[in-house]
Amino acid sequence: MKYELVVSQYVIDEASAGDPMLAADRLRVLSGIPRLAGAPEIDRIAGEIISRAILPPKAAVDALHIASVAHHRIQYLLTWNCRHIANAKILPRVHQVLTDLGIPLPIVCTPEELIGDDPRTED
Repeated sequence: MKYELVVSQYVIDEASAGDPMLAADRLRVLSGIPRLAGAPEIDRIAGEIISRAILPPKAAVDALHIASVAHHRIQYLLTWNCRHIANAKILPRVHQVLTDLGIPLPIVCTPEELIGDDPRTED
C-alpha cells in the first residue's frame, strides 16, 4: 500500500517553535510535503471537541490537528502525541464527535504502529 504524506499548517507552526536551529531542521524535513488547506469547518470541529471537554483548552492545537485530518477525510493521523491524540481513553470520545458530525473516522496511530502493519517492513 502506498501513502501520500501531507501536513497541516498546525504541524508547520509547531515545527517552527523552539530552538531556531532545531526548528530550521524540522522545517527542512517538512519542506515539499503538501499542505492541507485551512477551512472554517476545521475550527468548528475542533471547537466541538473542546466544548465537550474531551481535550482541555490548553490542547486546542491538538484538537485542530484532529479536526484538520477529519475535515480533509485523511485516512491516517500519525502522531507521537499519546497524551491528547493517540490516547485509547480519549479517542472513543473524539470518534463520537466525528460520528455526530457525520465525518468519517481517521485511524489515529503512531508511525511505528502504521509501519508494523506493512508486510514490506516485516523481517
